[in-house]
Amino acid sequence: MNNPASARVEAITRINDFVVKFANVNGSGSASANNMFAKAVFRMGIPVSPHNIFPSNIQGLPTWYEVRISEQGYLGRREGIDLMVAMNEQTIAKDIAAVVPGGYVLYDSSKPLPEHLCRDEIQYLPIPLKDICIREFDKPPQRQLFKNIIY
Repeated sequence: MNNPASARVEAITRINDFVVKFANVNGSGSASANNMFAKAVFRMGIPVSPHNIFPSNIQGLPTWYEVRISEQGYLGRREGIDLMVAMNEQTIAKDIAAVVPGGYVLYDSSKPLPEHLCRDEIQYLPIPLKDICIREFDKPPQRQLFKNIIY
């Protein structure tokens, strides 16, 4: 598959019952952006259950933020990821592997996604986040902060 965005697969059809997982680098400012996402869904009146996964508090190591969105009010985590926001190059292979068939992977397409990470049964949402931030923001700290907010 040369262009992951061109894949045509059977999409997930569940409504208001899915899991979004953000894979980031600790210390990148992602926690605030991820929390804004969970609050936005909650303020729409849909029950959410966010969960931070910090294997280490050392800056630069992987961190995940998982949000269960459930109209029925389920608060427990469930297996499988419906939408993976893959922003950590160190863990991207493992992160993509966790996506259920028919699910989605949003990734920074400023750098091509390696062929071995492309799965036929999931859909890819490429956004050139780094390129956008370099073009729009002069200061490196702003670029990193807004990269997390753009997705």
